[in-house]
Amino acid sequence: MKPVARIVIASVAEESRAKLSHLLVSSGFTVFRCCASGSELRRAINECEDSIVVLMGTLPDCKPDDLQWDCGDRIQILLIARPLVLESCESPEVFRLPLPLSSQALIGAVQMLSQLHQMRLPKRAGTEKETVEEAKKLLMRRHGITEPEAHRALQRYAMNHGLKMADYAARILKSSE
Repeated sequence: MKPVARIVIASVAEESRAKLSHLLVSSGFTVFRCCASGSELRRAINECEDSIVVLMGTLPDCKPDDLQWDCGDRIQILLIARPLVLESCESPEVFRLPLPLSSQALIGAVQMLSQLHQMRLPKRAGTEKETVEEAKKLLMRRHGITEPEAHRALQRYAMNHGLKMADYAARILKSSE
C-alpha cells in the first residue's frame, strides 16, 4: 500500500480552514491538522514529518518562502491566495492557485501534490542520490540556474516522461561525457 500524504491546512480564517478540511476529507484525503498560526503550523509539520501544506492566504508569523526554506525537503506547499499575494512569493517550489478557486482546481492540485509525495518515497539510495546531485551541478553550470531550478527541471522531465529522476540524471551525466 502506498503511503498517504498527511495534509496540514493553515489559514487565519476559521471558516476557510473548515471548508478546506471538509472538501478534502469528502474527496478522500487525510487532513492531519488545521492551523491558525505559523507556530502552530510548524509544530504540526514537525509532528507528521512529511506533509502537504495547504496555505490559504498568508499567516502573519509565517511566510511561504520562509516555510519552504526551513522545511522544503519534508513538505510541499500549496498557496491559495489573491494574485498579488501569489506574486510576492518567490520560491519556485511553492505551488500556487489564485482566488477565486473552484473545488475541482483544489482537488486536482492536491491530487498532483499527493502523487509527487508518493514519488518522493522511498528516498533514493546513496548512489542514486549522488547521481542526481551530480546532474544538478552539471545543469547549474551549463545553464546558470540555481539548485532548486535544476532540481525542478530534472523532476519535471522525469515525471513527464515516466522516468525515475535518478535514471534521467544518469542519462544527463552519460551524455555529457
